Parts: sequence; structure tokens; C-alpha cells
Amino acid sequence: MIPLLSVIVPFHNVEPYLAECLKSLAVQTLDDLEIVLVDDGSADGSRRVAADFAAADPRFVLVGQRNQGPGPARNAGVRRARGTYLAFADADDVVPPEAYERLVAKLAETGSDLACGAVGRLVDGVLEESTLHEKVFRRPELCTHITDKPVLVRDRTVWNKVYRRDFWERAGLQFPAGIYEDVPVAMQAHVLATSVDMLGEVVYHWRRREEGENSITQRRNELPNLNERLTAIRAVRAFLDERAPELLDGFDALVLEKDVLFLFQALEASEEPEPLLDLARAWLAELGPRALAGAPSLRRLELHLMARGLVAELREVRDFRRSRAATGTRVVPRGWRNPGWYGDYPFFRDRRLRVPDEVFDAREELKLVARVDAGEWAGTEYRLRGQVAIHRVDRRVGRVDLWLSDGRRKVPLEVRRSGRHGVSAVIDPARLAGGGPVWRLQARTETRGLVLKGWFRDGEAGGTWRFTVPPWSRTGMDIPQ
Repeated sequence: MIPLLSVIVPFHNVEPYLAECLKSLAVQTLDDLEIVLVDDGSADGSRRVAADFAAADPRFVLVGQRNQGPGPARNAGVRRARGTYLAFADADDVVPPEAYERLVAKLAETGSDLACGAVGRLVDGVLEESTLHEKVFRRPELCTHITDKPVLVRDRTVWNKVYRRDFWERAGLQFPAGIYEDVPVAMQAHVLATSVDMLGEVVYHWRRREEGENSITQRRNELPNLNERLTAIRAVRAFLDERAPELLDGFDALVLEKDVLFLFQALEASEEPEPLLDLARAWLAELGPRALAGAPSLRRLELHLMARGLVAELREVRDFRRSRAATGTRVVPRGWRNPGWYGDYPFFRDRRLRVPDEVFDAREELKLVARVDAGEWAGTEYRLRGQVAIHRVDRRVGRVDLWLSDGRRKVPLEVRRSGRHGVSAVIDPARLAGGGPVWRLQARTETRGLVLKGWFRDGEAGGTWRFTVPPWSRTGMDIPQ
């Protein structure tokens, strides 16, 4: 009989981890599946482990080939697979028991071409959030698409997904050779799919290896590895340029956020940086100017120094970033008539390097932080206290204006200041008569030519602070979560 799902597992010299991976597949709550194990020329005991599973459980099928890399091994598995749906798992990772049942159930419900879910990072036996997939699956959605949910540009892996087999074949998806073969395929699948289902649950445990032969991830700072990564980036950009150019800026921004880190790390450790610098310049030449200009100011400084071949200075800035990881970096004003706001980083005040001011420009990174800390009724009036500050700016905010808004009307409030960031105001519900039952509090600040606006948050719960007008509220004051 044709199985509902085929899971393709390529493996090469992963004996310490393979059994745990295969056990996680054997206990899936979706039992109508086959697991196609592709031995990519292993020289350790991995094939013996796989053969034992195949002998004990007819759902496991073992095939072999000479060592060609994970891409060709996955392609071989797809050719052997018989399932209505396809999934991929790496042999050193773990799949949660209900993962495939949940993914397949969504596809059966919606008719989408692929379903994807959140990823956990398995580090020393402890499950953490995968920083590669952060922010992607916080808002699950069915029957969507990458052009409607651009955050899916960050979902660049193939193994946290289930695909319809007929979609895979219709789209002509195939893994290229090389060590970053999954990135181009993941992006192609997202763009070519008619619709995609996003699940909030963790459906895959991605391991960071602790022993055994080094993984691709562990060798990512090596020059050949970095060259392969650039090849994958070029392939994705070429595809997006043709089929979904509106996604290019988002993809480039992700490369500058995540992938370029490996160039930095390689340069920090290298004693002969010239080949790496040549490769770094090739990377930067691939990326769009808007993404480069839109990178955060500290990243722009790192890129600027790398492009100029200033490796010692780059190392200093990297050390500075790490030293400020807990406390954050400061932004300071400079100039009087038309002041700018700049990152207070190494070489900002050192004019010898002649780093342009626009590299340090951090105005677009500044955000207003406004919160209500406490409130109480005093007769018919409501008195609130809170704080207003600018994130990353270590100085008192200049002018502060407050008002309540129900979405149609704005009612200004008299502001009293206390200390560096304290503000207080009094709300007279009579002034809100005729308006909506729920009002939100907004601030406008002006500091050295910098104007910022923002809604107040609840100091304890963190959600948007709301004032409910009596008698709409039984208590006279609601702060919904």
C-alpha cells in the first residue's frame, strides 16, 4: 500500500546520533509512513545502525550510494519515496512525536502545498529557541504565502516542513550539490507554493553537535564553506529576482543579520585574512544597496571596516559589540542647529579613519519607551504615573505631550514631570463624554530635534494600556491583556 508520508533521512558518519533520530521517527503518532534512509557513503557504524532499524521495522527502507553530499542523497530518497506527502529529517536531529501528524492534518484540512512549523535548538540536551527561525512562527496562519507573510523569508530550512508530493514534482524541486543545498529549495518551495500553512508548535529539534565528525554548521567559518554559502545566496537571489523581486530586500537583510556573522568570525580568527576579504567583498557586491543602507548602524560599521580590509579595527568593534550584549549600545546627539543621532561606537570620535557619519547614523533605530506604572482613582478623577524614555539614549527627554485617543478623538492631558523619566497626568472622564468606551494613551516627545511618538504600555503586563470610561466598566478601570 502507498504510505501517507515518506520521510527522507540522508546520513553520513553520524553514528553517535542516528539511533536517537530514528527512534523519534519510529514513535511518530502518524504511523502511516515510510522512512527512507539514504546512506551517503558512511565510513563509520551508521549503516549498521540504519540496517538494524530496517530489519526490525518494515516502515524503514535502507538505500545507499557513494558519498555525494546531502543534496544528491535527498534526491535519491525522493526518487525512492512512495508517499503522498514528503518530509526531510537530518540524521543528527530529533522529530517530536506529534510533528508529522499535525503537519499532515493541516494540509489535509486546507489543501495547501506545504506546511511548516517552529523549530527548537537542541543544545547539550536542552531545547532552546532556534535563532535562525525566531519571529517566524509567533503568529500561526493557514493558507498564506511568503509574499503575504514576508517573515517566511527567514524560514530557510527544508526539515521543519511537510510537502505534497504532487506539488514537489509539479514545481520541479530538486536539491543542488553543495553543503547549503536546502536554502535554495526552501525558498523556491515557499514562492512556488499556491498556499502555505504555518503552525506555532515546535515540529523539529535541530541539534548542535557535541561530539563525532564535525557538522557543516561547525565548519561554517572555513573558507570553502563560506564560498558554498555565497553560492547558495546567489542562487536564491537569482531565483527571487526572477519570480519574487519584492522579497529581495528582506532576504538581503537576513543575510546581513545572520550569514555575514560567519565572515566576521572567520576574519577574527584568521592570520591570513586576504582570501577572506576578497570573498567578503564578493558577498557585499551581491547584496542590494537598500539592504546595506538599511542595516543597523553597528552592523554598517562592521561592514564598512570589512569592505576596507581593516581587520584589526573590525575585531575591536566585534569585541565592543560582545561587551555591550547585556547593557546595549548608546546613541548620542551631535551638532546644534540640525543635530544628528549617532551610535557611540569605536572610531565615532576618531577622525583618522575617516568613517563617514552616515555609517554611525542611528536616528531610525531610536524608539520611544512609554509605560504606565501605577494609577488610582481620586474622587471622580483618575491619576496615573509612568515613565517616558528613548531606548538607547541616556539623557532626559525634552518636551513631552500626552493625549488620550479612542481612534477618532484626541483629548490632550496636562503633563507633570518628575525626575529623569517620570511623568504623571490626571484623567477627567467627563472630558471623554461622547467618545468611545476605551481610550489609549499616547506620547509625543521632542529632544534635540528628534521627534518620536508611541503608545503607553502597561508597566506590569506589557500590553497596550487602556482606560475604560465609567459606566462601561464595572470597576471604572480596565487594563485588558
